Formats: sequence, C-alpha cells, structure tokens
Amino acid sequence: MVDYPPAVVPRWLKLAFTLWILVWAPSYVVLLGAQNFFWLCNVASFLLLVALWAEHRTLMSMQWLAVALVGSLWTFDVATAALTGVHPIGGTEYMFDPEHPPMARAMSLYHVVLPLVAGIGVAKLGYARRALLWQTLLTWVVVPLTYLFTEAERNINWVHGPFGQTQETLDPLLYLFLLTLLWPLAVYLPVHLLMIGWQRWRR
Repeated sequence: MVDYPPAVVPRWLKLAFTLWILVWAPSYVVLLGAQNFFWLCNVASFLLLVALWAEHRTLMSMQWLAVALVGSLWTFDVATAALTGVHPIGGTEYMFDPEHPPMARAMSLYHVVLPLVAGIGVAKLGYARRALLWQTLLTWVVVPLTYLFTEAERNINWVHGPFGQTQETLDPLLYLFLLTLLWPLAVYLPVHLLMIGWQRWRR
C-alpha cells in the first residue's frame, strides 16, 4: 500500500476553485469568446488550478507573480472608480460600460479572488525563486501569440497600447518588444523581490 504524503493545500480551496473554473470558463467563451483566454490573468487561472491540485510550488509561485500585483491594482482601480468616478490607473473602464455584458463584468471580479487563492497556495507551499524565470518565459510566449492571434480592437494583454488604449507613437513591433521586456520588470520583479525579502525575514 502506497503511503501518500498529506495534502498541504486545503481541499476546500481546491474544490471551490475547481467549481469556479467549471462555471467561469464556459461562460467566458459564450460571453466574450475564446480569445479572451489569452489574457495573462486568464492563463493564470487555469495554471493555478493545476498548481492547487498538484501542489506544485514553482507553478504556484509563478501564478502568484502573475496575479498579485495585477489583481491588487485592478481592485484598487475598480474600487476607486466606483467611489469617485475616476480611474487612477485605467484599463478597468469596461467594468462600468453598460454595453459590456453584465455577467461578464460580474465574473471579472475574479481579479479580486486570484491573489487570495495564489497567496494561500504560496503560504502553504512556499515561494520558489525560479518562478521569476519561468513566468517571464511564459509571458514571452503568450504576449507575442496574443499579438498574432487576437483581434486588435480587443487589445488583449495591452499588445497594441498600454492601459487598454491604442498607441501610435512607436512602431507596433517595437512596442511589442518593449512590452515583453517591461512586463516582467514592472509586474513580476517587484513581487519576486518582496518574496525574497519575506523568506529572509522568516529565517
């Protein structure tokens, strides 16, 4: 008889997140189309599901890098806009667009939940330093594919301009190249350095 090690990540979290994916994924296909899954946060949702069940420390850490800062800024922008009518960051205007499907707007609130789920996962499994490298490589694959296979007007992953706005200042391919460099530096690296500091403090 095989003696399996006890689970580290709570089973209730695995089941709850699985149920969410089973509802969210087909709903998004119907409401917004499959292209919407090119968003890095949506890619993170599927990989986070795998990381939860596999209890894979590196994969979990990668998703923490992907959603911690982005989810926090998204929440801050939506909350501020709801209270003041002003978007201090931008990119979440669709949440207040009456032409955007109400159900899709409601389901976008998962941006608030993803950092919590990934955070619990990292707290249970620990943070893997190599996550920065692997998440960067994943981004360098997903962002160019987004440019090639999604409609320009969707501006998924901001491949046609920052904060959801189209840019015309730079050559499109130069902008795309700079975006692939900036994303890991501006989004992943700050969280990575914070986690390294946290690990050192715990020691």
